[in-house]
Amino acid sequence: MQTLSLTEAIDLIEAATPFTAVVEECLEVKIDAYMPVVAAAIHAGGQLRQDLLDNCLLSNKDRFYEEDPATDQFISSQPITLVGRDSRFEYDLNRPRALSTYYRSAWSRQVWQRPLSGRQRERSHLKHQCFYKLYDALLTKLEALFPNVLVFDIHSYNHKRIERQVPLFNVGTAQIDMERWGTVVERFNRELNRIKLSDVKVESKLDDVFQGRGYLIAHTNARFDRTLVLPTEVKKVYMDEESGTMFPLVVQDLSLGMKEAFAQTAAYFARRHNKRSKASKHQMLSQVIDQDVLELDRQLASIGKGLETLPYLTPLNIEQERRRFRGGCRRFSPRFKYKPLAVDPFLFKEKLYQLPFDRISDPAIRTLYQGIADNLSRRVDMLTNVGKEEFRYASLRYYGRPDVEAVQKARFLLQAAPLKEEQPQSAINAEQAVHRLQLCADSWGLKCQVQLSGRMAAKAMVVSGRGKPRLLINKNRSYTDQELSALELHELGIHVATTLNGRRQPLQVLNLGLPGSNHTQEGLAIMAEYCGGTLTLDRLKMLASRVLAVDSMLVDDNFDLTMQRLIEEARLSTDSAFDVAVRVYRSGGLTKDYQYLTGFLNILTLSGNRALEPLLAGKASVDNLDLLEELCQRNWITAPTSLVALHPEGNEDPIIQYLVKSLLH
Repeated sequence: MQTLSLTEAIDLIEAATPFTAVVEECLEVKIDAYMPVVAAAIHAGGQLRQDLLDNCLLSNKDRFYEEDPATDQFISSQPITLVGRDSRFEYDLNRPRALSTYYRSAWSRQVWQRPLSGRQRERSHLKHQCFYKLYDALLTKLEALFPNVLVFDIHSYNHKRIERQVPLFNVGTAQIDMERWGTVVERFNRELNRIKLSDVKVESKLDDVFQGRGYLIAHTNARFDRTLVLPTEVKKVYMDEESGTMFPLVVQDLSLGMKEAFAQTAAYFARRHNKRSKASKHQMLSQVIDQDVLELDRQLASIGKGLETLPYLTPLNIEQERRRFRGGCRRFSPRFKYKPLAVDPFLFKEKLYQLPFDRISDPAIRTLYQGIADNLSRRVDMLTNVGKEEFRYASLRYYGRPDVEAVQKARFLLQAAPLKEEQPQSAINAEQAVHRLQLCADSWGLKCQVQLSGRMAAKAMVVSGRGKPRLLINKNRSYTDQELSALELHELGIHVATTLNGRRQPLQVLNLGLPGSNHTQEGLAIMAEYCGGTLTLDRLKMLASRVLAVDSMLVDDNFDLTMQRLIEEARLSTDSAFDVAVRVYRSGGLTKDYQYLTGFLNILTLSGNRALEPLLAGKASVDNLDLLEELCQRNWITAPTSLVALHPEGNEDPIIQYLVKSLLH
């Protein structure tokens, strides 16, 4: 982080220039954009200069007890933040300058061996003055740019010494003009009450423990008529206040919850007091991608690039094993061969976990990138164990397994009576299928290559690689017109499209794949088939048979028994049962195939009340839909227009529609 003098920082503020810097070694300032929202954590720091440290009677632990650790993290998502770096024992920014230094004692404890000299106090007072000069310059600029300004003044408090139940959040109103600003205060209080924490009671109250009598709000009220300060105390449930041990996951959850509360309150403030009737919470956050995010994104994408799963999970000798099976081998157990992993798993993980995730200020963005790193780590664990007994457990960690409800829904579909027999469709060979699919890709503007492959368990598969994405077509299969229409929607309209969309995004990780992206992408692809009118009962039953096969593989762990169940329960032909069983027994036991059906039902449920376009921005996941919507509104990513229909329009086959709706109830 760059260092600036007070004069340099104020010059940048007056010129409305965004910057991040340490000012005069005592204050961290981040201004991503000039917006009417400021967040301050004036007691977050613990620095104590050497001459005071030599004179201090309190240990680091004693001082830490009275400071406000982690409050800087609570506000880090905001576009403008001010963080005090020095200990409040040197000077307290929430007291007037003359009272900001403790002459000898504080909180009934002697702090200094010898009373501070006039020179020592003056040096600390200059730091106090530095903060308020910069603060005044900032508010002067913001009040010149906007009708009104909102300041979140965040602190924390020790609660174990209080002999009654106290709230997690306390908003002090003693110095707030409640007639003028009361609705904003009440809105902030409601938003804080909406925060969810595991095993922690969330309650926010006004003036329960503290009344908000600090100097920051008093100073502001005396100088700025159009700025509202919200003094807020957070109970130290995120740490052991006595030992000083921090609870990072609670800090993270609090930071995420407070980001939402800040944004919702700021948007309400903008609508009510700044004449922005359509202001949304996402517009209260920076519209410019943080350079630290871009650098981390670049590094993570560089590490994960090329680590695709399917090329390593697909056996190289499927057709040879098929011939061995057809030859009448008793108690058949496939002996597959696989492509060697071209990655050193230890070095891969070492690089992965050395990335500077802590530099990302926004807790939601940081959590996203940490999740992607964990997901890549699980992926390399799975690929390391291809063909081994341990693979199945790695697959379970990466893809999960079908629950009881999913298996029941699959069995429901398999019990559906066959529809009236239709005239069998003529089929074309794989070379003709490649030609048709390439024409479709070209007409949609999708820059990809459609190619033949003889090493596939599926009829089609998209491989991203480093060049153009490739749609591989199984050369040993034939294809009906309806199957090709489905492949156009499924493989081109979703898988190729999201691959190319991900490459166009400023954030490259959308091309790597977010955690849970396989479930979402396959769900979108089946949804495209459904809305495009190509989802048949036979296709639904095939998806159901895959769920049954995964369940059998996990429960029975016997290729022949799984085949038998598919033939008897799913009524598949021997060849079709072999294909489905190969899909789940490959690599040592692959569980991903249940996600086609469950992913589809998940997307179908969402489509009733959510826009799905953000999920097309790359290899995205429903788990991150809220954040993806936020990033779209902040212009960090672009939600493309879908090439295929993704919302049912009532044109679907009524029998298929009935069956699908039945699965949702």
